[in-house]
Amino acid sequence: MTHLTYGLVSGSVLGALAIGPMFKMTFADKRAAISAAFIERLGIGLVIALVSVPWPSWVTGLTFGVMLSLPSALITKARVPILLVGAIGGLVIGLGLPYAVR
Repeated sequence: MTHLTYGLVSGSVLGALAIGPMFKMTFADKRAAISAAFIERLGIGLVIALVSVPWPSWVTGLTFGVMLSLPSALITKARVPILLVGAIGGLVIGLGLPYAVR
C-alpha cells in the first residue's frame, strides 16, 4: 500500500468513527459540523502518512493527531473528546503505518 492510499483509508476510517456519534447530537449547523469533523480527521490520516520526520511513527501520529485537533478543541466546548479522538486516532494510525506501507 502506498503512503497516500494508507493516509486516505486511515483518515476516512478515523473520520467515520469520529462523526458517528455526532448524528445524535444537535448543532446550529449540523451539516457543517459533521463535514468539518470528517475533513479534519481525514487530514490527520493524510498528514501522518505523508510527513517525513525522523521520529518513531507512533510519536508522529500522536503529535500530529493532537496538533491538528487543537484548533477545533479550542473553538468548541468539547475539548477533551476532540483531543482524545485526535490523540488516540493519530497514535493508532502512526502505529499501523510501518505495517501497512512497505
